[in-house]
Amino acid sequence: MLASYSRYLLASVIAALLLSPLQPALAAGPPSQTDQNLRYMSSFPKSLLQIQPPWSTPIYDGTQVTVPGLENVPDIHGDINDPQLVVFFAGNQFMVVNKLMRAFIESHPRYPRVVAFTLPPGRLITAIERGNGILLGNMHITLKPDILANGSGSMAELQAKHHWFTRTAAYAKNRLAIMVYQGNPRHVTGLESLAAPGLKLCMPNPEWEGIARHALIPALRTAGGDALVNAVYREKVDQGTTFLTHIHHRETPIRIMEQQCDAGVVWYTEAYFQESVLHHPIETVTIPAGDNQAVTYMAGIMQTAPHPQAAQAFLQFLSSPAAQAIYRHYGFLPPAN
Repeated sequence: MLASYSRYLLASVIAALLLSPLQPALAAGPPSQTDQNLRYMSSFPKSLLQIQPPWSTPIYDGTQVTVPGLENVPDIHGDINDPQLVVFFAGNQFMVVNKLMRAFIESHPRYPRVVAFTLPPGRLITAIERGNGILLGNMHITLKPDILANGSGSMAELQAKHHWFTRTAAYAKNRLAIMVYQGNPRHVTGLESLAAPGLKLCMPNPEWEGIARHALIPALRTAGGDALVNAVYREKVDQGTTFLTHIHHRETPIRIMEQQCDAGVVWYTEAYFQESVLHHPIETVTIPAGDNQAVTYMAGIMQTAPHPQAAQAFLQFLSSPAAQAIYRHYGFLPPAN
């Protein structure tokens, strides 16, 4: 019986080798790193991968270990190993950064190792002020920025307070919009409609996110006075119908796509990216200019920049036709608009 089983097992192995669909791939050589990464990610449900960040192609290739919802770092882009340029961006530029940094490397090949952070600027500024680095899970990152890129108002305050920058330049502009689920099932029409009872909101937390303090709360006040601000940021928080985010450009779209929130105020480019570039089940409700708030983005070279020459090159690059075309592609306005 043992001999019969052995013959059966041998025949099965031979048949598997002859009929296996992997045989052509083996004959052509080992699978590429990209193929292996795609196979690694294919083990997760497609519905999960469609809504989970990072929503962009990495700047560099490597062995994939991302696990959506567990091992996923979408807002640190690039090479943290002895980088030649470190940029701290206001987080809402996350969709631009990978193309932007690749274009910079292509135009400045002497700087092949770059890294960009797209976390809430309040957190990045706090990390610079404290000088204690960034803590992400168990990982401690102590890289010092060469460039800080943030809203012009915040940049002016930082310069007056700390004299951080040797040079600054404006490079893009943005405005607010309301992100809702595809088809706008709750019929959100503008900022005043956010006070509707039962409407579940995702709103940036004023404690962590500059968009809330510098743009969103002033816009709510313009549209509906202090009553609207209180309804959205106090009454609905107390009722449990306003969820306050820590990283709104990541949390708001996911929560809306998972139908945990009905609407959230974001920068226009974030809604445009989800709806028109990724074609996620997101829709954009525009806010009239009279109720809206705009931001001009400025980049500044840090006095303490570890790589001042690379910082100078990058600041100039931000105003180049190549960089400006990337910003236009993702819905940002020129700084002069």
